[in-house]
Amino acid sequence: MSQSSALRTPRSTETTAQAAPGVPGRLVALLAVASGMTVANLYYAQPLLSSLRDVFHISTAAAGLLITLTQVGYVIGMLFLVPLGDRLEKRRLVTVLLAVTTLALVAAGLATGFPMLLAASLISGATSVVAQILVPFAASLAPDHARGRIVGRVMSGLLTGILLSRTLSSLVSDLAGWRVVYLGSAVLTALLAVALRAALPQHAPTTSVPYHHVLRSTVRLVRTHPALLRRGLYQAAMFGSFSAFWTTVSYVLTGPRFHYSPVGVGIFALVGAAGAAIAPFAGHWADRGLTRPITGVAFAVAALAFAVAGLGGHSIVLLALAAIAVDMAVQTTLILGQHTVYELDPAARARLNSAFIATFFLGGALGSQLGSVAYRSGGWVAVTVLGAALPVLALLYWLTEHRAAARRQDRDAV
Repeated sequence: MSQSSALRTPRSTETTAQAAPGVPGRLVALLAVASGMTVANLYYAQPLLSSLRDVFHISTAAAGLLITLTQVGYVIGMLFLVPLGDRLEKRRLVTVLLAVTTLALVAAGLATGFPMLLAASLISGATSVVAQILVPFAASLAPDHARGRIVGRVMSGLLTGILLSRTLSSLVSDLAGWRVVYLGSAVLTALLAVALRAALPQHAPTTSVPYHHVLRSTVRLVRTHPALLRRGLYQAAMFGSFSAFWTTVSYVLTGPRFHYSPVGVGIFALVGAAGAAIAPFAGHWADRGLTRPITGVAFAVAALAFAVAGLGGHSIVLLALAAIAVDMAVQTTLILGQHTVYELDPAARARLNSAFIATFFLGGALGSQLGSVAYRSGGWVAVTVLGAALPVLALLYWLTEHRAAARRQDRDAV
């Protein structure tokens, strides 16, 4: 038996849900809400950095480390926990991870020092990968002709959670303090675990090989499928620019130019959430085979958005338009990338998703830290230069895509 066949279960072990002609609308809605609620845990701290800097008496760069470590935790979870989605029954795995997330959020809310907050955020970041188990779960349940649209709907919930998390965090912290942000999320996460346990269909593993073989097979997938690494690097550049923007923009809004309160920062983040509306369209474009041209357009839009953000440093309208454009571009390339990745090997979607998300979240973690350093060194202008450079680099790499495909065809023909 080959290694690839050993990593698959016989067709008789597939669940009836996988063979179903469609996915119930209520289940799609729950998956979208669940994805948004879990991934929001990664972003609650972004609008709180100014407050946390003062509370714990730390520097701007040290405060930015909170975002970086949370995203590093997410990468760890992507590499070591998400592959279990192919190895274990998914409903049980989701329940266990959400229970650990709940405990980590309680610890963050009760943190007596910044190191404790960092450790709790690292753990909650790692276990918040539930969102990236649910998205390939939805892809597995969906029929082939509608996979892009269903994944797009679930992803619209995830992306809305990313963007609304900042607004919710700002409002709650202004009314009740930053600790309530974490403790409130712990309560919501516990309720979500109960709801998913009751609603999700059982979903059999797609492989029965030992865990360390699953991890090795994930690395092998990166070597076997060049498109996986390429799409991961595309998204690493885009998510790096996205993270640089949202990690530092709160300093701009609360600074001497605008004098925004935490509530004002939250309202600004709410404006940026309009970018999530692009997700279903991106799924439709993917289903129509427009992945490559739309990817190039998204890179160009992101670079132009940072140029507008640089020029609009004193205009809240231009800054808001730039935020919407950045979010739309990043979300478009994300959904197009996931659509491409999920088509590579239907029996390994959790592992493919693990490698894809881990790659671009490393870009996000790097973007958060570089954004904080750039803001400290050169202010908002330096951040916008960094943010524009990353999608430009991705665009230059995108231009080599046809040549790389031609070289592969030549090798296959030999």
